[in-house]
Amino acid sequence: MKSSLFTWLLRLVVAVILLQTLYFKFTGAAESIYIFKTLGMEPYGRIGSGIAELIASILIVIPRTTLLGALLGLGVMIGAIMSHLLVLGIEVQNDGGTLFTLAIITFLCCSILVYQNRSKIPNLFKLNF
Repeated sequence: MKSSLFTWLLRLVVAVILLQTLYFKFTGAAESIYIFKTLGMEPYGRIGSGIAELIASILIVIPRTTLLGALLGLGVMIGAIMSHLLVLGIEVQNDGGTLFTLAIITFLCCSILVYQNRSKIPNLFKLNF
């Protein structure tokens, strides 16, 4: 099945958002450290979520693995959104809610990608030897 322009746009939006946050996570930017210290997950949560986001972004741009990447992206974004709602607040260190907004956008794009690829979900559980 050929991917539409809309599908590629969704993939790129997710990949760009996830990849641009990696710089801050992997370099130990002050805001990133603050977030994960507040969550009680510094440094392992910061690095671990960065690795998960890197893997998700790579999987999403490969058409054959888009579903896996979108599912992983959904999981990471559920964690981010819940962290904002339950612990951090919408606005973190006067960012105007930017990180929360990016998490919502990424969540929505991943949700649409999962929906578009829903017919492939049963195949995730099949072992092909």
